[in-house]
Amino acid sequence: MKTLLTFVAVSFSLALFACAKKPQPIIEVEPPVVEEEETAYVPPPPPPPPREDPLEAERRRLEELMNRIMSEDVYFEFDQATLTARARTVLTEVSDILKREPRFTILTEGHTDERGTESYNLGLGMRRAESVVQFLVNSGVSSNRLTRRSFGKEQPKAAGSSEEAWAQNRRAAFRVQITN
Repeated sequence: MKTLLTFVAVSFSLALFACAKKPQPIIEVEPPVVEEEETAYVPPPPPPPPREDPLEAERRRLEELMNRIMSEDVYFEFDQATLTARARTVLTEVSDILKREPRFTILTEGHTDERGTESYNLGLGMRRAESVVQFLVNSGVSSNRLTRRSFGKEQPKAAGSSEEAWAQNRRAAFRVQITN
């Protein structure tokens, strides 16, 4: 019986051993090769522009407005101080700027061509300056911001004794100042 028991124990052990799972062989698989898409180099965005100094921006804005006013002369017909249609257009723009910018004061300079006596031309230059100032006042600009002066024929814009030169000299010009 001992032999039988030994035989049964050995058979049982063999059966258990035979039924046990065999370890699976390890198969090394290389991961699939994924090709990366080629992308063009994109440089980083440029840094934002430096912030503008508000005082500098305001200075430039005022300078631009002043230059717009001073770049436009008002022209008159021979021996006249009456505003032309073109003069009214120019003065409307000047008036609009002055109403938006109350710190500006304006000196209006009246000029004439070389014909006429000195005293007559000084009077005509003043009448021209006065008609410009009156238009601005009628447009809503305070009269205490406006001054006038006549130069007569003393500061011609164009040299010469031709109708072209005379037409350029019959004018009112502006000088702008900023008050605080």
